Amino acid sequence: MEQPKIYRAAHRWARISPRKARLVADMVRGMPVNDALSVLGAHPRRAAYLLHKVIRSAMANASNDMDVDLKALIVHESRVDMGPLLGGRPRWRPRAMGRATPIRKRTAHLIVGLMEDSSRSSRRSKAEDDATAVATTEQASE
Repeated sequence: MEQPKIYRAAHRWARISPRKARLVADMVRGMPVNDALSVLGAHPRRAAYLLHKVIRSAMANASNDMDVDLKALIVHESRVDMGPLLGGRPRWRPRAMGRATPIRKRTAHLIVGLMEDSSRSSRRSKAEDDATAVATTEQASE
């Protein structure tokens, strides 16, 4: 049996905390692409804008394949990994009792994978095409 193709896109080193971005990524996982884009377009969090762009990029990657139906894509994978801390010259924040803690500038890697949902596909499968062809040849022979 043939494995379904997954179309991926990523935004690496996004200047957002992974914890904040995961809230939005969890929300759109498993949604149809058009529904996910409309939800992200109206969502107030900053991560929604970043994920919206990544999903659009994954859709553009899928559009290069002529066999894919863009309306039947679902968000198969929506993952936020932690990126490196922005360093350079570390800065320090003063704390109680003379202590100091480093200022952590977090980054995230946003990864989105789209997959075609066969139940929502507007294209007919090869088995349906074969069944239709058999039915028409039987009717033509009668």
